[in-house]
Amino acid sequence: MRGLLYLIAVILVIAWIFGAFVTPFGGNIIHVLLVIA
Repeated sequence: MRGLLYLIAVILVIAWIFGAFVTPFGGNIIHVLLVIA
């Protein structure tokens, strides 16, 4: 279970970095979701 959570965390970080490069607005949305989570 811990491995699955770690994998999800890595995917979220990669998505946040990718989103930040593509569009700051999209990156901010993902960042907010990470803060809430």
